[in-house]
Amino acid sequence: MATVVRERNDPRQYDDLADEWWDPSGAFCALHWLAAARGALVPPAARPGAVLVDVGCGGGLTAPHVAGKGYHHVGLDIGAQAARIARDHGVVAVQADAHRLPLATGAADVVVAGEILEHVDDLDTVVAEIGRVLRPGGVLVIDTLADTRVCKLLMVTIAERARVAPPGIHDPALFVDPRRLVRLCARSGIALEVHGLRPALGQGIAWLAGRRVDVAMRPTRFTNIVYQGVGVKAGG
Repeated sequence: MATVVRERNDPRQYDDLADEWWDPSGAFCALHWLAAARGALVPPAARPGAVLVDVGCGGGLTAPHVAGKGYHHVGLDIGAQAARIARDHGVVAVQADAHRLPLATGAADVVVAGEILEHVDDLDTVVAEIGRVLRPGGVLVIDTLADTRVCKLLMVTIAERARVAPPGIHDPALFVDPRRLVRLCARSGIALEVHGLRPALGQGIAWLAGRRVDVAMRPTRFTNIVYQGVGVKAGG
């Protein structure tokens, strides 16, 4: 069977790789590490019936890291296969475009948006939609890739050659300047604080040597490669 060649950042690549979502040694291994770091920033639900909206939920990798925190976990993803797999892992997931979230204003107590912003064509609209669905006092947790030369070298050129990232999965032209993201969140009343993320050194070396499959992500002050943001929407 001939291999299908996709353009960079074509979302159909995720359907092509659907069987890889829950393989910790597969094409999405690094997304497992980031999901754990993301889930660690989600606070326990502050009220009964609280809703966590997972924008770009993929195959639902965040689910085990927020289970037991008291949320109805709602997932939205542009990929039909990803949404189906997320449902198999306990997420109330639907196929949807992040530019037009099918949710009421203020519906979410928490929004998580992991490794999605570097894939969208209109960042301003997506961040505004995230701000719209987040209720006053709600928490936003984000991680994405920085719009820097070093990030593009490491996360595209080197990562694809080392098979840490599937070939063509990212378009470096869409990577996100953290200062821009902070400004866009502020427009929606969200005071976002950002910090960098890096793999734990010893665990990363062990992973490269094939001696482990999971790698913890550690915070760092450097936001020029992978970075994470957390913020609260004003008015709560």
